[in-house]
Amino acid sequence: MAKSSLGARADSLALLMLRLPLGLIFIAHGSQKLFGAFGGHGLTATFATFETKLGIPPIFTLLAIIAEFGGGVGVLCGIFTRLSAFGIAAVMAVAIYKVHWANGFFLNMACVPGHGNGFEYNLALLGMALSLLFSGGGSWTLDRYIFRR
Repeated sequence: MAKSSLGARADSLALLMLRLPLGLIFIAHGSQKLFGAFGGHGLTATFATFETKLGIPPIFTLLAIIAEFGGGVGVLCGIFTRLSAFGIAAVMAVAIYKVHWANGFFLNMACVPGHGNGFEYNLALLGMALSLLFSGGGSWTLDRYIFRR
């Protein structure tokens, strides 16, 4: 059964509402690592931290930064949406595994000393990215205008 025009518009609006915050979040986080914006440490310090504290080689750090900043721009604008979402999903999967898993589920457990920084936020972002990876960005994307679908 074909979807009604109203249903298709609602789906595209829902995807836009998913893309906007996800894109903005990753542009901001990528800017921290790439430019040192928003209190970030910048490119050199990010490379050093990822290698010494996380054991992530520089090439993968560079890919993570590109996935965060470039993926954020791509998701926000709806350009190469699926590829952008894939990059974001990959970064979140690695972040959960390498950084947050050991801290448990909850992001903030200030009432329990030594706990916090869990993976719940990263899991939500991973879910948002996977949703866009499988569905695409909807009608209101640059992809649609560039590739004329």
